[in-house]
Amino acid sequence: MQEELLRFIADEEDAGRTVRDVLQKRYGVSRRLLIRAKFKGLITRNGQLVFVNEKLQAGDEIAVMVTEDAEETVPPEDMPLSIRYEDEDLMIIAKPAGLVVHPTGNHASGTLANGVIAYWQKRGEYRRFRAVNRLDKDTSGLLIVAKNQWAHEQFSRLQQERSLHRIYQAIAEGVVEADSGTIDAPIGLAEGSFITRQVRADGQTAITHYRVLARGQGMSHLELKLDTGRTHQIRVHMSSLGHPLAGDDLYGGSREQIGRQALHAYQLSFVHPRSGVQMVWTEPLPQDMSELAGKLFGKQA
Repeated sequence: MQEELLRFIADEEDAGRTVRDVLQKRYGVSRRLLIRAKFKGLITRNGQLVFVNEKLQAGDEIAVMVTEDAEETVPPEDMPLSIRYEDEDLMIIAKPAGLVVHPTGNHASGTLANGVIAYWQKRGEYRRFRAVNRLDKDTSGLLIVAKNQWAHEQFSRLQQERSLHRIYQAIAEGVVEADSGTIDAPIGLAEGSFITRQVRADGQTAITHYRVLARGQGMSHLELKLDTGRTHQIRVHMSSLGHPLAGDDLYGGSREQIGRQALHAYQLSFVHPRSGVQMVWTEPLPQDMSELAGKLFGKQA
């Protein structure tokens, strides 16, 4: 099986430049991927095989095809998917709370990956599942799936450059006094645990910006923006401030008001790596969080 990763039409700016130069510098094709395309795939110009040191002319159509390193081992399982957007490079999916993203030892099946693989195979597409931003099982909201290796590499670059913007909404216990603030506190594994994280001096850099949207009945409705994407980052940071998320009993929250951590991936924004178009998606709060916000703050969020 071959998978088309990239197709473009050379313009006047590309004329006289080599195929390699344009692919790497304009389209961000990594050296590793280019080598794989040369030896395990195809690089064509106007439908004919081309060497990467050949020079382009305006109007040339370049296509890069590459075979996956390995077959996808996640078995397909039909399930409803809330797909908010899809093109040749990516999918935006609204994940419900309670759904694991990728199979693990404790959740070998019934994951989002199983459902996406089934969806693709029904359409005759055989791809590997590549989640860009993973969400915890009980966190709801928007998630990006890259549909090919090139797109996955581009999103990794956007994350490193901090130009993939992720905004969450959460309901935290206690009244957060400051209207806004930044939590800059490194996060690492808690002693003796493979799951729980904590703020610790020898942890990885973690930065969370927050803004209070509403306060009421001893709770706070927050908007949070991540500069980094550490495991459980928002949950750990808010707990470290003495404001664990409602329902987050792993980090000190109570399940009296809601049966899971009240955390929702509300907005994604980035420049599309292929088209260069700025893209923004928002996903309203799911029913459990919306009802809780109405009960606490007198509004349906």
